[in-house]
Amino acid sequence: MNALSPLRLHHRLGRVGLLLLGLSCLVTGVWGGLLRVPISLPLPVQHANWISFHGPLMVCGFLGTVISLERAVGLRSLWTYLVPLLAGVSTAAIAAGVLAPWPRWLLTAGSVLFVVVSARIVQIQPNLANTVMGCGAVAWGIGNALWAWGQSLPQVVLWWLTFLLLVIVGERIELTRFQKPSPWSKPWLTTALALLGAGLTTGWMAPRAGALLTGGALFGIAAWLLRFDLAWRTIRHPGLPRFMAICLLSGHGWLTLTALLTVLKWPQSSGVVYDATLHSFFLGFVFSMIFGHAPVIFPAVLGLSVQYRWTAYAPLVVLHASLVARLLGDLMGAATWRTWGAVGNAVAVGLFLVNTVASILLSRSPLPAKIRKKPARI
Repeated sequence: MNALSPLRLHHRLGRVGLLLLGLSCLVTGVWGGLLRVPISLPLPVQHANWISFHGPLMVCGFLGTVISLERAVGLRSLWTYLVPLLAGVSTAAIAAGVLAPWPRWLLTAGSVLFVVVSARIVQIQPNLANTVMGCGAVAWGIGNALWAWGQSLPQVVLWWLTFLLLVIVGERIELTRFQKPSPWSKPWLTTALALLGAGLTTGWMAPRAGALLTGGALFGIAAWLLRFDLAWRTIRHPGLPRFMAICLLSGHGWLTLTALLTVLKWPQSSGVVYDATLHSFFLGFVFSMIFGHAPVIFPAVLGLSVQYRWTAYAPLVVLHASLVARLLGDLMGAATWRTWGAVGNAVAVGLFLVNTVASILLSRSPLPAKIRKKPARI
């Protein structure tokens, strides 16, 4: 491999630093989640925020940082890196024990800037996929602003859920162009998205009505993904395409379960149903997408090739098996199942990180420049 110029090396090191900032939030978020189960683990007093803010550390600190970093790499404009920097620094401050409101407002500022980044992407390439992802950025900004303004996490979490959902759906829309167009696809999806927006806004005045609308929208989106996703074609191809397709399709199944629990049981502010609903989405749906797209995300962000290995199935299997155990424990009142399920969730994330690092280290071929410059979408 040719030696990197000092400027390119600095850019790559900067990306690595931002990625590590996001990963630190992942580790502290997972640690705090285990403590919430509860599982006895050491925790310095000054880091009690790991427990209280397990969700924000995972959603905003890890996922917000990584997604905005990937967008910044795609646009290749220095100012866009402010978004992952603000997201990472603000949530790292929360993890460090800062209880003052300024980290939340700093996070809000970063998410507002991410709306600007998303608008710039729509300006460069106006299409439905980028517009939907831009709406996801707006949802993240609204959720962060509400949290900074003093709203509780259960009142905010559906906005964060919408952020991740629309980013992922936007990516899947973009890939439907490789399939034969269906006259039902766009009306189906736009109706479901409109229903989602109605559910989020109605929920402030009538929480139960909002939950029914939101759950119905999630059903519609999950059904759309299961019907039109390109994964049904790529699953026929061995190796990485099949692995990614299995991750995607299994994730869509978890989204369907999220919709069901939302329709039947939401709103919730705590307890086992709250745990089951959120983890079926954030772990089952979102992390299935992350596991499947890691071989694409890391090359784009780091400029390093990732070698696909069959061992990538290990964290995926552990994730799904442990999540089933956790949700059964939640819904049947079996505390032991819930505990072991949560431990398995953490093990799955750990296996994923170990497998990804090993795949990078074992990859011997340099990544072509055209791939390094191409943004990878989560």
